[in-house]
Amino acid sequence: MIYRRIYTLLLLALLGLAEVFASEPVRVLAIGNSFSVDALEQEMHSLAAAGGKELVIGNLYIAGCPVEKHYNNMRDDRPAYSYRKIALDGHVDTIPECPLSKALADEKWDYITFQQASGVSGMYESFENLPELISMVRKAVGKHPVFLWHMTWAYSPDSNHRQFVNYGKDQMKMYEAIVACAKKALADNPELKGVIPCGTAIQDARTSALGRDLTRDGYHLSLDEGRYIASCTWYAVLFKEPVLGNSYAPASLNDEQKRVAQTAADAAVAEPFVITKIR
Repeated sequence: MIYRRIYTLLLLALLGLAEVFASEPVRVLAIGNSFSVDALEQEMHSLAAAGGKELVIGNLYIAGCPVEKHYNNMRDDRPAYSYRKIALDGHVDTIPECPLSKALADEKWDYITFQQASGVSGMYESFENLPELISMVRKAVGKHPVFLWHMTWAYSPDSNHRQFVNYGKDQMKMYEAIVACAKKALADNPELKGVIPCGTAIQDARTSALGRDLTRDGYHLSLDEGRYIASCTWYAVLFKEPVLGNSYAPASLNDEQKRVAQTAADAAVAEPFVITKIR
């Protein structure tokens, strides 16, 4: 009898611990640039809250920062970043002149993401320093965080970005090059355990009535549909569940725009490298 009681107490304690661990917030850090600003800093916290999720967001920002520069910053411990951190309650702190090492040590991150500067995101020769960057970050953070690749999006057909000429000023050619590089980055770097396919989510949404642009300047995402689609994609990847049906959307979007955005994100997570027509 006494053993059964001890067993019951132990079982209850373990169940209690499981509940505590289940309620732990997800902590994600992007080693990014303005494209991670688009994806994470406007809509992501509200989406998570509406889904009943607790989320800590870190974003290491340098405008237009490529992999090579991230690598040099990590190697030399340069205080080069604007480190933006969104806490559980949505409060935003910004730490200027922050080294990558400080942000890596700031939390016990569950996910750390890497990405390439948009203009060279479809040019694999620019990925040369990615393995060394990943290795240095892994050494700094230990075994726990899962590393993911943030696959960014192709430009508007009318973009005047100076590097759009790398792709013949062709949106589809740029998208296909981004996909090819993302696939190769994953294949060449087994520490990358998956992809956040924002590029495909945006391209999926471009098959709908939302149109082929979804940017505000030819390359950064529009502040309404574009940024929302990107955050929906991050939500579906980080929380491993569909975003369709989440109650949150910015007030500027109607129900149909919200449905299209959420559907595009879920379709991209299901097929990260294939465009799905969204009706």
